[in-house]
Amino acid sequence: MSTFVTRIAIAAPPAVVWDVMTRFEQWPEWTASITSVAPLAASPPGLGARYRIEQPSLQPAEWTITAWEPGVAFTWESRRTGMRAVAVHTIVPSAQGCEVELIVRYEGPLGALVGLLAGTLTRRYMAMEASGLRSRSEEIARR
Repeated sequence: MSTFVTRIAIAAPPAVVWDVMTRFEQWPEWTASITSVAPLAASPPGLGARYRIEQPSLQPAEWTITAWEPGVAFTWESRRTGMRAVAVHTIVPSAQGCEVELIVRYEGPLGALVGLLAGTLTRRYMAMEASGLRSRSEEIARR
């Protein structure tokens, strides 16, 4: 298993950050790490919702929300032969707004190998996502 963690402080209320973070189809507007997010069924975001995500330099993947705590956290997972990718997004209130923690884990027989081969790209994409989330959330909070 390989685990990657990114944390960022955001000067915006947790509710604003949650709203930005869970409007999945809008992610390409604020992070270059995502080319496209498309729901695979006509259902609102929540437990069991599925999305097709396209990212530069990666094959498209289907992600399923496996944990959903509105306003606080969600987890989604993608499976490939011999490997499961798990991404956790958590919001923690702070005096200045909130902190967001992003975790990506590669699990299964090939998880460590995938983490080794894709670690640099994973870290870069996580940093892009965190930075974009902060910029978009703080922009909305200033309005």
